Amino acid sequence: MHQAQAQPHVTLIGVPTDVGASRLGAAMGPDALRVAQLGPALAQLGVQVHDIGNLAGPPNPRGARDAAGMRNLAECIAWNQLTHDAVWQALQQGRLPIMLGGDHVLATGSISAVARHCRAKGQRLRVLWLDAHSDCNTPDNSPSGNMHGMPVASLCGLGPRALAEMSGAVPALPASAFCQIGLRSVDMYEKHMIRELGLHVFDMRAIDELGMREVMRRALADLGPNDHLHVSFDVDFLDPDIAPGTGTPVRGGPNYREAQLCMEMVADTGRLGSLDIVELNPALDLRNQTAELVVDLVQSLFGQSTLARE
Repeated sequence: MHQAQAQPHVTLIGVPTDVGASRLGAAMGPDALRVAQLGPALAQLGVQVHDIGNLAGPPNPRGARDAAGMRNLAECIAWNQLTHDAVWQALQQGRLPIMLGGDHVLATGSISAVARHCRAKGQRLRVLWLDAHSDCNTPDNSPSGNMHGMPVASLCGLGPRALAEMSGAVPALPASAFCQIGLRSVDMYEKHMIRELGLHVFDMRAIDELGMREVMRRALADLGPNDHLHVSFDVDFLDPDIAPGTGTPVRGGPNYREAQLCMEMVADTGRLGSLDIVELNPALDLRNQTAELVVDLVQSLFGQSTLARE
């Protein structure tokens, strides 16, 4: 039996805002995860957990679209800068940051900090984007103007300038660094953007045809020993039958076992360096069951499995 590798020290960073989302409620996500005992669940696995609490930022103005087609841009920039700074600080301390959202626009700040860190250390960054949506709309082409549909475009250098430049380089990372898994709600413009950018995508048809094991094998196949793996986990990745507590549910997502296998195979790489958990909306949940499921999956991401395996 091989020796289990040492568990990382993690920092929990609550970012309680839904300024980028279409529905209110994701601002309560960080506290729902704490109610579901995320910190103690990780501590059970030998992870040293430091919870810095929730960041404080501007309220959600519920604004109309601006002239460039975006909602709440100033507030989205402010929250992303706060997120960037907190994630950057955790990485500088040698800790693994877990950003507790909040909506998915916050991945712009989180991944910008990770990209900055990887450039400084000479590491290659890989991002697993677990989501029902591709989130690569641009302000010109967003059907809604909601910023949580634009973080991938921003990170690839195509979003609002303040977000695109947040990592200190444009783009923050190449589109080839992304691997998107679980997509099943993609508008016509995003389909065009996926092709234009060359994003690596395994949609739900690919999961149906290949199985989650083969999808994850391919997604993780070229991870090297010096690579930093970032997982951006949108709760709507999961099928709403098992995870109703999210603002943009889409039928036909991964079931419980498929999601567990996905997380276990990430854990097997030993390369997880940072994590986002976003779009948990307890206002739409049933007795916090979605938050409890997410905690269960995050335990798998940190190595909990049914049996000790070779």
